[in-house]
Amino acid sequence: MNSDKFLLDSGFFGWLYKILTPIEWLMTQIMVLFHKLFVLVGMPREGVSWILAIVFLVLVVHACILPIFVRQMKSMRKMQEMQPKMQHIRNKYKGKKDPASREAMNREMTKLYQDNGANPAGSCLPMLIQGPVFMCMFYTLSAIPYIANGVRQPLGAFDRATATHFANTSFFGVKITTTFGLADSTGKIVIGIFVALMCAAMWFMQFNNMRKNLPRAQMEGSQYKMQQGMTWVFPIMYIFSGVTMPFAVLIYWLTNNIANMVRSMWQVYTFPTPGSPAAEEKEVRDHEHENVRRKRTGQISLEEEELVKAKEAAEQRENRGFQRQQPKRKGHKK
Repeated sequence: MNSDKFLLDSGFFGWLYKILTPIEWLMTQIMVLFHKLFVLVGMPREGVSWILAIVFLVLVVHACILPIFVRQMKSMRKMQEMQPKMQHIRNKYKGKKDPASREAMNREMTKLYQDNGANPAGSCLPMLIQGPVFMCMFYTLSAIPYIANGVRQPLGAFDRATATHFANTSFFGVKITTTFGLADSTGKIVIGIFVALMCAAMWFMQFNNMRKNLPRAQMEGSQYKMQQGMTWVFPIMYIFSGVTMPFAVLIYWLTNNIANMVRSMWQVYTFPTPGSPAAEEKEVRDHEHENVRRKRTGQISLEEEELVKAKEAAEQRENRGFQRQQPKRKGHKK
């Protein structure tokens, strides 16, 4: 941190954040708009109104991502259903290294994706959106104190007066522009709690995915143990990066991680991986819901339907057993 110069405006990052200026401008407009709405309903100009503006900015971002996320889940489900066909194509060209065979395999794979409406790169789209948004949020919240001090030019909706109101905001007794290293003892405790909650939300999201959304066949072996270890790597890394960021960024980050965790839990519940414990639980839920629906509409249950089908199949077998088969002579022509 340098009080005389905003270092993120220089070097490679200065060039990168200059490219992202339209996103930064839009984010400042959304934050200030929410802030004005909260002030309009009676909240103080400096205080919780800015905290809620950050939280609602996260919700807006996730609302924009949700349709893409749903399409990604449906695409992933199709990819999982296509695995046997994809494996058949791979086996067909196994061991063939010549360009013609590789081209033919890629052509068949592409046609398979097109016929099933699947996109192998679809899972990357939400991250491609969230990544720049988080970078812009970090940049914007880091720039506001410099705008308030007159060191940096205004950014979007944040002129010097607006930035000053934001910089004077405190939450749990900690200014939201303060970092862990510059905070007092109380501030360090509050920031430490936020970092811990942020890491815990991310850890639980990964743990829940591994516990419920992996096929049972993959829940063993060295690779599975490595994945279990990785659930701790990123949360621990976030501890070191979290203590260097302004408190406002941690508020954004914690809210974002909680939103990601809730969305991930909804994904596991609604779009589980085939063969996983979550898929087994969904199958039981769907069975129960169908029975409830049938009972409400006066239809027989799934179990009763199976009994009827079994009884009809038995009667058909019995009737076929009583039918006399006419003998056929060899070489007889009609």
